[in-house]
Amino acid sequence: MAYAVQNGIPVPTFSAAVAYYDSYRAAVLPANLIQAQRDYFGAHTYKRTDKDGIFHTEWLE
Repeated sequence: MAYAVQNGIPVPTFSAAVAYYDSYRAAVLPANLIQAQRDYFGAHTYKRTDKDGIFHTEWLE
């Protein structure tokens, strides 16, 4: 895949498969942006990795 990227060869299926594999084997995924957007638009709350509990932020304050 590195050769393809370095030489401008499109490999969308393979790169998507590698990204899927990387996310599948990760212990923690970077979903904090998605959680923040859900909380902002619908008060869905979110969990934090540094504190126990469920949180909601008043974003317009």
